[in-house]
Parts: sequence; structure tokens; C-alpha cells
Amino acid sequence: VQLVESGGGLAQAGGSLTLSCVASGLTSDDYTIGWFRQAPGKAREGVSCINARDGTTYYADSVKGRFTITIDNKKDTVYMLMNNLKPEDAAVYLCAVGDMAGFHLPDGDRYLDAWGQGTLVTVSS
Repeated sequence: VQLVESGGGLAQAGGSLTLSCVASGLTSDDYTIGWFRQAPGKAREGVSCINARDGTTYYADSVKGRFTITIDNKKDTVYMLMNNLKPEDAAVYLCAVGDMAGFHLPDGDRYLDAWGQGTLVTVSS
């Protein structure tokens, strides 16, 4: 499985960005895909994910009400609309695919099958 992210960049606080992640090489339609973020000096955080089969979503408390994740199953592409960006949202955002547990459990890496290279989001205050 390969994951390619795009859409990062610079936004002002209060602004919006949309991240995209295209997946290839998937062999099943029952998978969960989503985003982590890694800021300098901080632990990696599972931000949001969505199950491709039933649409179940997960959001970290830090982004609930501001970020929206969607999936286009025909394109094997996941999108994350990030509204009302805050300086603390600045990070490298990494796309990942696997089981939903991988996105919210502290030791969730074992539930994840593939990672993208990441895309940088910068938020100016």
C-alpha cells in the first residue's frame, strides 16, 4: 500500500486548509484511513480517521468541531478539511491506513499497515 499526501501549506490562525491522501495498492474495501500529526518536541497524535466501508469516524478531542474527514471510495482518497486553524495545529501531518484502533490507542502502531511521507502545515498567529 502506498499513501501520498498533499494540501499542506501556510495558513493564518482562523483559516482553513484541506489535506488529501491518495491510497494505492489496497486489496480490501474494509480499511480505516486517516491522519496523525507530529509537531517538534511533541508526541505523535492520532487526529482523525474514517472507515471506508461504513463511514465510521474518529476525531481527537483537540480537533472536534473544527476538522472534518471524508472519503471518496471511487478515488481511494481521503480528505481532511481543517477549519479555524490554531497555531497549535502546526505539524507534519501523516496519512496512515489500517485499523481504527491504531489511531487512538497509545500503542496503536501495530494496528497500522502503511504510512505516507507527510505534509507540513504551518499556522501563523
